Amino acid sequence: MEKEAIINLFTEVWPMMLIFCVVIVSLRVVYIFKNNQKFVIYKELLYLAFLLYIMLLFHVVTFQDVVWSSSNFTPFKEMFRYTFGSKGFYKNVVGNMIMFMPYGFFVSYFIKLKKPYIVLVLSLIVSITIETTQMIIGRVFDIDDIFLNILGAFIGYFVYRVFAKAVDKLPALLKKDHIYNIIIILIIIFLLTTFVIL
Repeated sequence: MEKEAIINLFTEVWPMMLIFCVVIVSLRVVYIFKNNQKFVIYKELLYLAFLLYIMLLFHVVTFQDVVWSSSNFTPFKEMFRYTFGSKGFYKNVVGNMIMFMPYGFFVSYFIKLKKPYIVLVLSLIVSITIETTQMIIGRVFDIDDIFLNILGAFIGYFVYRVFAKAVDKLPALLKKDHIYNIIIILIIIFLLTTFVIL
């Protein structure tokens, strides 16, 4: 079911993503070479992944119809409406957390955060903006989504911290750009292969 939802999402957005990638990648490559900067594959892929994530987030929160619910301004009302482990629980509770985990990770990575409060503030601002925009365009505002998004970003921050500590403990030989390039390419191949198999 999740694979089908992801395929449907990519079917809807691939033209926009393709055009966006060509525009951004071509501009970025020209900028790097014009300014004699070092081209590091893993860093460029992470920048691109963050931009694509933002595009997908925008699509998910603005283009998918919600006709089964109304706005919720009462904290935890919607969260506790679902039975733990039910389809609705995974889609609405777990889904809202997972949706913001990459945000917490990317923000922490790019800013090199040591403490979580900046991620919490930034995710609060973004989540309130999303929920308010949804209400303005005729969808619903749900305060529980804000809490869940912040929790997801917080988890993303901790994933980044674990990742950063693991990288710090690597021997100097493995802290080279070409090693990171190989690792990120292998991760991408693994994720794509896993998705196709599943």
